[in-house]
Amino acid sequence: MTFSGVGAIGTMGHYATLIVLVQIWSVAPIYASSAGFAVGAIINYFLNYWYTFRSKKRHAEAMVKFFSVAVLGAGINGLIMFLGTELVHINYLLVQLFATGIIVFLTFLLNKLWTFAHHRPDF
Repeated sequence: MTFSGVGAIGTMGHYATLIVLVQIWSVAPIYASSAGFAVGAIINYFLNYWYTFRSKKRHAEAMVKFFSVAVLGAGINGLIMFLGTELVHINYLLVQLFATGIIVFLTFLLNKLWTFAHHRPDF
């Protein structure tokens, strides 16, 4: 539940950035989505670190791992946005909704299992 709440806040930052850049500044959806993804990733890192996973890891380790996962997610997001908006010509918000569903699942698994994982000592 906490991950969902944190994700919703990060997603709101992502979508707000995306919509403002497209609707007000006429930025192409793929670039606006990338900027929004970066905003959402920053929000998600700090809220996931403190609240979702209650990580004890040093930021130097957790941040590098988290943003490595985020870069992978951003690449997949950009590819989906390109395919959907430029090749298939679907509305950018519909494409972003689809991309978000895939990225949320993928990044949750990677962050849980790798970024913020608590390693137990071997016995």
